[in-house]
Amino acid sequence: MRVQIEVLGSLTAMADGVSFVPSASKPRQLLAMLAVNAGKVVTVTEIMAEIWGEMLPRSASHALHTYLSSLRRALDEAMPGQERASRDILVTEHAGYALNIDPSCVDANRYHEQSNAGRWAADRGDYAVAAESLRTALEMWRGPALNDVTTGSHLEIEVLRLEETRLADLELCIDAELHLRRHRLVLGELAVLCARNPLFENFHAQHMLALYRTGRQSHALDVYRRFRNAMVSELGVDPSPRLRQLHQSILAGDPVLDDPGYVSSGWVPTAVAG
Repeated sequence: MRVQIEVLGSLTAMADGVSFVPSASKPRQLLAMLAVNAGKVVTVTEIMAEIWGEMLPRSASHALHTYLSSLRRALDEAMPGQERASRDILVTEHAGYALNIDPSCVDANRYHEQSNAGRWAADRGDYAVAAESLRTALEMWRGPALNDVTTGSHLEIEVLRLEETRLADLELCIDAELHLRRHRLVLGELAVLCARNPLFENFHAQHMLALYRTGRQSHALDVYRRFRNAMVSELGVDPSPRLRQLHQSILAGDPVLDDPGYVSSGWVPTAVAG
């Protein structure tokens, strides 16, 4: 018997290749809560806070038992003939409940393991391994985390943590690609990232540098102009001094921009920083 659960996109849960994702909203929310804490006990208090927040109905305890029973029933239907399998997987503990599965059965945990490998490689200056590991991690994403699950206070924090980690990994991965002089390879990706994150400065800096290194100085300057306009219009502030310095270096055609070591810690040029 093997269980696989995916949360990096829509919620999927398979037991022996058969889905056991509930169709009802609150049981799905319960399954997601247990999945992101696979192998750990989630207390009844935490579950109730996630599902109902501060508006706890008088029937909450009974309803929770109903949701747990529906999850176990779905597991049993996915694994016919395996007696007590559902109770061995969805276990009752003194303080709450847990999915008794290896954490690696959940894609988010495999993602973090691969992401950490990429970050460690980048810290060592091994940009080829960093880029490969981070690309492998990022390819696990199928869309926004838990995009078809109602989220309460606990899951909202988990989704935010996952999405912020994804953005940081994208930035670090592109940084590694720039170190490896793969400027043309990342141009399309950066154009999309800038369009989707119009106020995210680091992506715009990486886009400017990649464009400049492929002989598109005017396009790099246009990226800066659009970003500055967005910052002034939306926030009433100019870009950071670091981005303004990059802009001036591009205007001057500073030869240091062609040095792979120019990009460090996301995008800060070592020749300018400090």
